[in-house]
Amino acid sequence: MSCARWRKSSQSDSSGGDRVEVAEVSAVVAVRDSKEYAASLVKAAPALFASECRRFRGPV
Repeated sequence: MSCARWRKSSQSDSSGGDRVEVAEVSAVVAVRDSKEYAASLVKAAPALFASECRRFRGPV
């Protein structure tokens, strides 16, 4: 994951508190907490990631 291009999620806290980062790596979408890189890494297929986003907040 060291070569991944991480970007801050639009749902992250702008005050520096909660930060979620997202990266597309090969055939997966990776999500991590910017303060707990190794402990919080989650990988999912792009279709599953999009489905979960819709489930929580509506269409992506």
